[in-house]
Amino acid sequence: MNRLCATALSGIMMLAAAPAIAQQAGDSTPAAATCPDYLPSGTRCFKGQGPKGGYYWTAIPADWNGSLVVHAHGGPRTATPQADDPLEDLERFSMTVREGYAWTGSTYRRGGYGVRMAAEDTNDVRQVFWDAFGRPKRTILHGQSWGGNVAAKAAELYARDAEGQVVWDGVVLSSGVLAGGTKAYTFRADLRAVYQYYCQNHPAANEPQYPLWQGLGEDNRLTRAQLEDRVKTCTGVGLPEARRTAEQKSKLANILNVVGISENQLVGHLAWGTFLFRDLVQRRLDGLNPFDNSQTVYAGSDDDQALNAGVQRFSADPAAVARLAYDADLSGMIVAPTVTIHGKYDPTAFVWHQAAYRDRVEAAGRGDLLVQTYTDESAHSLLSAPQYVAVFQALSAWLDGGAKPTPESIAASCELASPRYRKPCRFDTDYRPEVPNP
Repeated sequence: MNRLCATALSGIMMLAAAPAIAQQAGDSTPAAATCPDYLPSGTRCFKGQGPKGGYYWTAIPADWNGSLVVHAHGGPRTATPQADDPLEDLERFSMTVREGYAWTGSTYRRGGYGVRMAAEDTNDVRQVFWDAFGRPKRTILHGQSWGGNVAAKAAELYARDAEGQVVWDGVVLSSGVLAGGTKAYTFRADLRAVYQYYCQNHPAANEPQYPLWQGLGEDNRLTRAQLEDRVKTCTGVGLPEARRTAEQKSKLANILNVVGISENQLVGHLAWGTFLFRDLVQRRLDGLNPFDNSQTVYAGSDDDQALNAGVQRFSADPAAVARLAYDADLSGMIVAPTVTIHGKYDPTAFVWHQAAYRDRVEAAGRGDLLVQTYTDESAHSLLSAPQYVAVFQALSAWLDGGAKPTPESIAASCELASPRYRKPCRFDTDYRPEVPNP
């Protein structure tokens, strides 16, 4: 019996004895749990707390194919993690369980930014599964959104164990933030500067002033609801078109045209540039500034000269940039077959992140291990279900000795899965994004 068969059989035998597994205080052993009703009948579920404190859930279907999907969730979520938080991600990607894959995913040990921290916690939950159920036939790492950055970092840091053995057999990155931390958030720093030029209410004139790159002042207790109210007051977002003043319409048009986002994205990106920036800068970078618009020339407004003369300027601290790069930038030195999927019109993680990652991987000489696919969707958190099925199936076939997949072969596989999920396939096999000019 070969090693892969033996390890898969070991996992299945341990699964049969799973009800006897009880979680002990202070350890990471999975405890049996009641599966949510969106999972297939016969699925066994477990939950627990990882060695660093993150909460995890695991689902193993009755027809387990011997492969495990280890999920890295998006965010960064700044709230304190809760025990059932992974259920949102399990539901979103429950099609993997329906297709016969085991699934495990965890929160991270804390809320807030930290790619290396989250990558370590993701690797830990993989080890928890291996310890409890045996090493699967295949272990596939999946990252979604910011979790794409986390998974790509984990694939670099934990590609092989101390004995040189492969840890991650393959990687799937969906809607991933793959440009690295030093590039991914600069447009939100630009948004803070441009928004403040036009609106002057974040911070307001009667509040203590702070550099916009800090996110919020040290004692500022602004809530998201209050931020939304400020945006509404300045731009009319949240009001019917007919109730917006000419001044509100003008300010909104200028902000959107300069930054390059749509109206329904404004509050969300401004919130990230507020609450995430506070966490990133003040808690993770010791107050150092990683953002720079000192040489940025803003364009697209009704008076670019006035905007560029009056907008708040700031220069990055090289130490902050170096620390953020160490934590979150990617080398492109992938060692496992990797397949990505991304909507062309993703409003949250723009599709050019894929181009940045492709360029980095190719520069590292690892382009033969990367396949990228694109859809014509404008979604971020959840694309059409059979498309994910096709991506995982294509990667699995590749790992099993098949030919390297192509966007066309993945699109064809999606058409076969589409009737089962009653959802369309929207791949654009001719699309190739480029990184925008700075």
